[in-house]
Amino acid sequence: MFPAASRDRLAPERGNTTSDMPVALGTGSAALLKLENITKIFGGVKALQAVKFDVMPGEVLCLAGENGCGKSTLIKVISGVYQPESGAVMLMDGQSIEGLEPSKARDLGIQVIWQDLALFPEMTVAENIAFERNLGPRPRLVHYGQMKVAARRILERLGVAIDLGRSVRSLSIAQRQIVAIARALVADARLVFMDEPTASLSHAETKALLTIVRRLSVDGIAVVFVSHRLAEVLDVCTRVTVLRDGQYVGTFPTAGMTQTRLTELMTGRTFDYAVRATDLSAAPVVLKVEGLSRRNEYDAVSLCVKRGEILGVTGRLGAGRTELALSLFGMTRPGAGTVSLDGKKLSLGSNRDAIRAGIAYVSEDRLQLGLVQQQSIGDNTVAAVLDDLLDATRLIAPGKRDALVHDWIQKLAVKIGKPEDAVSTLSGGNQQRIVLAKWLATNPKLLILDSPTVGVDVGARAGIFAIIHKLAEQGMAILLISDEIPEVYFNADRILHMRNGRMVAEYVPGTTTIDQIERDVHA
Repeated sequence: MFPAASRDRLAPERGNTTSDMPVALGTGSAALLKLENITKIFGGVKALQAVKFDVMPGEVLCLAGENGCGKSTLIKVISGVYQPESGAVMLMDGQSIEGLEPSKARDLGIQVIWQDLALFPEMTVAENIAFERNLGPRPRLVHYGQMKVAARRILERLGVAIDLGRSVRSLSIAQRQIVAIARALVADARLVFMDEPTASLSHAETKALLTIVRRLSVDGIAVVFVSHRLAEVLDVCTRVTVLRDGQYVGTFPTAGMTQTRLTELMTGRTFDYAVRATDLSAAPVVLKVEGLSRRNEYDAVSLCVKRGEILGVTGRLGAGRTELALSLFGMTRPGAGTVSLDGKKLSLGSNRDAIRAGIAYVSEDRLQLGLVQQQSIGDNTVAAVLDDLLDATRLIAPGKRDALVHDWIQKLAVKIGKPEDAVSTLSGGNQQRIVLAKWLATNPKLLILDSPTVGVDVGARAGIFAIIHKLAEQGMAILLISDEIPEVYFNADRILHMRNGRMVAEYVPGTTTIDQIERDVHA
C-alpha cells in the first residue's frame, strides 16, 4: 500500500503576517462585481456554501483552490450557467443582478475563456474573433470586411500580429489563447475569467500572455486568473481569493504572499519542501543511453538512470525532451546511438517492444494519449496488460480483471465512485493516478514520466510525488521530465538540462540552487 503524501500535516493557525491577513471586500473604489452568500447545491451536495467574491475594475485577481473546491461552479454562477440558491446577493456596478443567464452575463461584459478555449478550429482567426458580433435574433448577412477590421483592431490593441485568414487549427496553443482573448474584447468585455490559460504554454509564451493580461488591466478590464502555477499567480495578480471544499477561505493581497503559504491556504495542510538528492553511486545502472541522436529532434544524448534513482530532465519547450522519451519508449527510431536496459542493448521497433523489455511511459498529454476518456476506470487501468488477464479460452477473466483493478485503486489511493464509471468523471489528480496504475501494472524496470502533473492541483501533486518517491525507494528507476524546475528540484536525485536537443548541464539539488538552474534554463 502506498501512503498519501506522508510529509504533510494539518496547517497551523494562520499567523499575522501581511500575506495572511484577508483584505476587506470592496475596499478602495467601488467593486465592479460583488457577490455575497453564494450557495449552490447539486443533489444534496453543497458545491458552494455561503461564498463571498468581489473584483475591482481593472484588477487582476486570482481565484485559487484545489480541483473540486468550487472554482468552476462559482464561475458558472457568475456567467449565468448556474443559478445560485435563494439568499444570494449579486451586484454589478453596485446594481443588483437577478435571473442571470449567459446572454445577460455577456451583455454585462462578463466573458469566460475556458481551458478548452471553445474556438472553431476550421474557421479563420477573423471569424473566430468576430463570431459573437454576428449573433442575433434573426439571420443576417456576414460582412467579412467589417469582421476583419474589427479583428485587426483588437489584435493591435493587444500588441500582437496573427494572420487573420489562417484557420485556428493551424495556430499554436499560445496563439489560440490570444484569439480567445480577442474574441472576448470584441464582445466589449469588462470582466474576463481565464481558466488555466498557461497550462500548455512554454515559459516564453506564458511571459507574453501575462504581458497581455497586464495590458488589459491598464485598459480597465478586470481579469480573474485561475491557475495551478502559483508563481504566475503571485507575479501577475494583486489579490487572491481562496476556496476550499466549496467554502470561502479569504481574499489576500499577493504582496508578501509565498507559494508555500498559498498552498497551505488552498489545502489546509503544510508541505515539507526539501531536496531529495541521495547518494546512489553504488547502485546498479538500469538505463544507459549512449550517443543517441534523431535528426532535427535530439543529438548525441548520453545519460544513465540507476536503480532507485529519480533522474530529472528539464529545459524549455522544444528542447527535445518528449522526442527523446518517445524513442526510449519505442515510438520513434533513433538514427544513431544505443539504449541498454540492465546491461542488455535494446532494439525497440514499437512501444510493445518497450513494454516487454520493462519500460513504461506516462505521456504529458493525459487526456489524449494517457486515457480513453469514454471508457471506464477499470478498462483504463488494465489497458496495458490485457494479455495477462486471459483465461484458457483466450478471453479476459473477469475475476482477474476486477482483482487487478481493485488492487491498484487501493495501492494508489484513487478516489472513485465505481470502477465502471467513466474515467472522465475523475479529477485531474485521480486521472493521473489511473494512468500510473495502468503502467505500474506492467511491472516496469524503468518508468518515464513526461510532465506528470500537468493540470493537477497542488494538493494532488504532493500525493502523486509521494507515490513516485515510494516507487524509487522500492528500486524502480524513474526518468522525470518537466519544464517546472521546482518540480524536478524537489523530487529528483539529479537534474539534466536539455537545450536544442542536447544535454548541456547536470545539477545535484542542494549543491546547486534552484535560482541558478532557473537562470541557466531561461537564459
